[in-house]
Amino acid sequence: MGDPAGIGPEIVLKTLVGGSKSLNVVVIGSAPLFAQTAKDLQLEGAFDAQVTSLAALLSAQQEGSGRILYDIGGVDLARFAYGEVSAMCGEAAYESVKRCVSLVDEGYCKAIVTPPLHKEALQAAGIEHIGYTEILASLTGAKSAVTMFDTLGMKIFFHTRHLSLSDACKAVTKESLLETILQCEAISSSNALFDRTLPLAVAGLNPHCGEHGLFGDEEALAIEPAIEEARSKGIDVVGPIGADSVFHQTKIGKYRAAISLYHDQGHIAAKTLDFHQTISITWGLPFLRTSVDHGTAFDIAGKGMADNQGMARAILVASEYLASEEGLS
Repeated sequence: MGDPAGIGPEIVLKTLVGGSKSLNVVVIGSAPLFAQTAKDLQLEGAFDAQVTSLAALLSAQQEGSGRILYDIGGVDLARFAYGEVSAMCGEAAYESVKRCVSLVDEGYCKAIVTPPLHKEALQAAGIEHIGYTEILASLTGAKSAVTMFDTLGMKIFFHTRHLSLSDACKAVTKESLLETILQCEAISSSNALFDRTLPLAVAGLNPHCGEHGLFGDEEALAIEPAIEEARSKGIDVVGPIGADSVFHQTKIGKYRAAISLYHDQGHIAAKTLDFHQTISITWGLPFLRTSVDHGTAFDIAGKGMADNQGMARAILVASEYLASEEGLS
């Protein structure tokens, strides 16, 4: 359900109420919260079953229910308010993620789709991790979770994410970037939704890729050597290509995917193309995870103003990727 005080419950309800009846979704969260949100926003009728146990979930699935609410509680409506940071909501959001992982582990579900979390609420609840990728990596023991954006088919991998800009620049080393290129190659060469006839592209770090050392030497010292070594291993990868060009070129079909070297470099490109339909995909976990890539929007939570395009597309893309993987097996 994401953070209960944000727009997560609203965009889930809007997606289920207005979406395809062929969806098979289990929503993990607080039944009283969803009931209150549905009442407040006139979004009743999203679920065709509500359960509180694994036995009841299995029974509902076997009976053909496709929109199941799995109630795990966690939200006291007497202490709840839309748009407010609270430890209660941070803890409830975290517990919903844990239950999602257990349902996939036990075979009840195949993938996880996530509405937005609130980092301050997680911190207030004493959760040490800053976001979903870190939480899921910790819960599963994954060592190399890789984030990728998909914006209307334009795919962007990230070398680094939640680092300060200075730390992100320091993290661009030959060894670390080579590892990222190898991971991106392994992911994109094994999934039918990538055009595997096209090369990967690596964005430059500095303006004009450093202009032969005039604006920085990271390209010469780290980025170019990493690309050269990857190519020596048979990987079709090019770059560095100026960040003011590489994402447009990826969008028009020149590259299989672009590798962004830091958070905002790729975020700005994707969200400028289409803010509401940018979704995040996490690879390297034991399961597929897709997510909206916007925040909790506390300023409009509970007002019925949230746009659910990202949520709907995150569910759709998860289904498409699962179908493509099954087609390859």
